[in-house]
Amino acid sequence: MADQGPAGLPPVTFTPRRLLLVGTGAISAAMLPYWVRWLKLVLPELETRIVITRGAERFVTRMALSAINASEAVLDEWPDTPVVKAPHVEWAQWAEAVAVYPATVDFLSRFAAGRGDSPAMLALQCTTAPIGIAPSLPPGAVHNPVITRLMKEVQERPNVCVAPPEPGPSATTGLNDAYVPPELSRLLALMEDVHTAAGRSGGEQAP
Repeated sequence: MADQGPAGLPPVTFTPRRLLLVGTGAISAAMLPYWVRWLKLVLPELETRIVITRGAERFVTRMALSAINASEAVLDEWPDTPVVKAPHVEWAQWAEAVAVYPATVDFLSRFAAGRGDSPAMLALQCTTAPIGIAPSLPPGAVHNPVITRLMKEVQERPNVCVAPPEPGPSATTGLNDAYVPPELSRLLALMEDVHTAAGRSGGEQAP
């Protein structure tokens, strides 16, 4: 799916039509309302569902995301009341692409370990749709060989891409010693490459 976008916004090419957007507890989550609005402007045919973690709720509200997206943003927790459909199964089958933006070190570590301790995490472990991860790293984390290895390991999965974080300001130190997610458009471009490669190999997820 390609769209020229409104005046002043560059064109975006993104073939998947159903996007599961997962926000985790990094301060970059505060920018999610902007990016959700951006998605609606540049990709008006894209249907987006939003899931955020408890950690993300420190920086952004589900009420704001629900209003901007015109669809309920849900919390990444197991339901405490009976449900007809398991959320992780529904999301894994519904999504034609999944973007984790931003992704904390904890989320990245759990994903790399194959954990399934939340609905969104288990959906990511089960889906064959393209998954894009945009890590958000605090000062010093980029030099940790364990974290560097984790980012490489998850990229070895055929349906996963990682958008390299960029130097950016730390809200704590006031210095450019943190590593922040790039613009969401760059993550979508990487996910489009994964989608295209899956189509060529015959591994594209059925709609």
